[in-house]
Amino acid sequence: MSNLSGELEQVQVRVKNCRGLRLEWAVGLAAVLALAVLPAAVAAQDIATETTLAVETSNQDGRTQATASVTVTGADGQPAMGVVIIDDGNRQLAEVALNGEGQAVSVLSLAGGDHALRAVYAGDAERLGSASLTSNVTATGTSSTPNFTLSLAAVPPSSLPLTLTAGESGTIAVTVVPTDNTALTSPMFVELSCSGLPIQASCTFTPQTVEILPTTPTSCASGSPASSCPPVSSMLMQTQEQVARQIVPHGRPLRGNSPVAWAFLLPGMAGLGGLAWGARRRRWLQRMALVALVGIVTTLGMTACNPLYYYYHHGPSHPNATPAGTYTITVTGQSSNGVTAITNSTTFVLTVQ
Repeated sequence: MSNLSGELEQVQVRVKNCRGLRLEWAVGLAAVLALAVLPAAVAAQDIATETTLAVETSNQDGRTQATASVTVTGADGQPAMGVVIIDDGNRQLAEVALNGEGQAVSVLSLAGGDHALRAVYAGDAERLGSASLTSNVTATGTSSTPNFTLSLAAVPPSSLPLTLTAGESGTIAVTVVPTDNTALTSPMFVELSCSGLPIQASCTFTPQTVEILPTTPTSCASGSPASSCPPVSSMLMQTQEQVARQIVPHGRPLRGNSPVAWAFLLPGMAGLGGLAWGARRRRWLQRMALVALVGIVTTLGMTACNPLYYYYHHGPSHPNATPAGTYTITVTGQSSNGVTAITNSTTFVLTVQ
């Protein structure tokens, strides 16, 4: 009997060892599979891209206007999605969103002088960023015609490209850089505006109009006071969140919307109107009909047909949220020398989540 018990204990030990061995094999196999699959998953998110830039220039009122056409293609042959930045040296000129074919076009107004234009793709969750070759452009400008350019920079905690959740706001500094302003004989006032906004979104400039003088600086070193720099306007971009509809307060019955009330009021109005029309020779009946009609109209004015009644019982309407999506916003500055209008613009990308 004791021998049988001993053999049984040995069998139990062997079974436990076998289970442990199988568990170790399962863990090892899972680790091997993870090491094999992980590089492939990482590689799928690190697709290289190629960015190309083509620039065409034209003369616009004595100034050089450049049309920058950008194409971004992944190494897998698929068009890229996301944002492209157009740089001029170390200065950002514009920011545009790629379309479904991985292309974008930006129209730039260049000040006189040499420019080194380059397109920079920011990348996305699956594709790596890339930059195009530099396109050197020499722009012409008439020194006797003052002008300006616009430059954008995000104000922390905002950043460019600007990404907001519906209901949030972001701030961007718009710098108005004068060119050839020494030829000014009177102050130049530049009014700022924006376009391309999604519904339920707005932009506000502070100040909306900036002044350029013959002595206004065209550049400034980092940390310089505002008086030693080109004028800057702060643009507040505001989106709208979804607000729940207001419930009728105090549980008041909507008498004006009652089907029973309308079932009595409408036939009564029609009947009294016909009675007044047919009783032309009986003055007392006409007067009674008119008094009844006035009473009905007064009753309707105190019900849901009255806008004030509707406001008190339903409350003000609430706008919908700003729809999610990616939008290219255009910031425009416009001035006039008394004869012709001077208009320059730049763009940035707004993504609403």
